[in-house]
Amino acid sequence: MIRPDFIDLQNLAAENFGAKAIYCTDDFFASMDNLLKPGRGIFIEDKYTENGKWMDGWESRRKRTEGHDFCIIKLGAPGNLRGFDIDTNHFLGNHPPYASVEGCCLPLDTDIDTILKYDDWDNLVKKMPLNPGSQHYVDMFSDYVYTHLKLHIYPDGGVARFKVYGHVHVDWSLYDNNQIVDLASANLGAKSVLCNDMFFSHMDNLIMPNRGANMGDGWETKRNRMINNRDWVVVKLAKEGRLNKALIDTCHFKGNYPDTCSIDAINLSDEEMITEDNIDSLNWNEILPKQKLSAHNEHFFDLIDNDETFTHVRLNIYPDGGISRMRLYGNII
Repeated sequence: MIRPDFIDLQNLAAENFGAKAIYCTDDFFASMDNLLKPGRGIFIEDKYTENGKWMDGWESRRKRTEGHDFCIIKLGAPGNLRGFDIDTNHFLGNHPPYASVEGCCLPLDTDIDTILKYDDWDNLVKKMPLNPGSQHYVDMFSDYVYTHLKLHIYPDGGVARFKVYGHVHVDWSLYDNNQIVDLASANLGAKSVLCNDMFFSHMDNLIMPNRGANMGDGWETKRNRMINNRDWVVVKLAKEGRLNKALIDTCHFKGNYPDTCSIDAINLSDEEMITEDNIDSLNWNEILPKQKLSAHNEHFFDLIDNDETFTHVRLNIYPDGGISRMRLYGNII
């Protein structure tokens, strides 16, 4: 299967991004919440619940009446959508034959009764066939902003994961230049764009909301025995701004936290790219000299105040290890 480019974008329907399954017509066999979990789901052959076979996905019972099942998902942030992945992994004799997707834009705190009565949904994916145990990638491009999606399955069955890729939409007119914001927040549009190693867990976790749920919910590199090794990750900030303070959180990293860290920053135009070939030749500004870290702890640092504005940062860790979250507080321009 060809890997679509859109899967490098933010999964707006990820559980750790703040997305939530808020309603479904039926999840008798397996909870709708599983749709938004990471990965593709697992299969445990002999695991059962009181309702039947345990499945790592959303599965409704066999429908004996007219109609079909659907699930409503609230995205972690408003966004412009670029693609979907409807994954029926491990659902072989119980996958839905067809699916479709609708979307709407409402305040994220809209109550479910209002959403269920809302009737102005856009048809984003027309009714399409699904195969058992397969990922179904669907390209789309829309300038509209969406906050809620409705995944329809016909007539019933199980879907392992539903991923929604796109760009976070932020109305920056609601923020003034004196307001302190986390410019490394994924929910405001920041994105981890490059790292030298993410053997144990993905760089995207570094800028997700909330504290890490476990040791897998962070950015962790493999053990490196090279003398003076430095691992690094580059984050594109949500918006160009001045950076004042940093929070480096080693939550859950106890025997594998980095010894020290530092942070560099740079201001690049939209046309300039950071690659592994040019990263060390760029004119980085050190905004946090090397600082000692400790296990399972939040570390607050004041950044060097040079009145410059930045678009990207590079978090360096020495010699290796895991960081749960990075927050970079500052002002937009």
